[in-house]
Amino acid sequence: MVEKRWHNSRRKVLRVAVGGIPAALLFRISQTAAADKMTRQQAEYQDTPNGIYSCGLCTLFERPKSCKVVEGDVSEDGWCKAFAMAD
Repeated sequence: MVEKRWHNSRRKVLRVAVGGIPAALLFRISQTAAADKMTRQQAEYQDTPNGIYSCGLCTLFERPKSCKVVEGDVSEDGWCKAFAMAD
């Protein structure tokens, strides 16, 4: 009987451990994604276009007002040093 309880206990521990691994990985990935973004200052972001180049033309811009590499809201008419024109 004691062995049966121990067997069930080990199963529970294994379930929690195996179930926790994907959750931990997902949490780590979400933290990494947020940490990969630059601040507006680091990106040298400006709310005005740089000549004919603007966030609206950039492949990193995500409508309506975000960017894959710059934190916070960005304007479609803005520009930063991470500007990437579509080929």
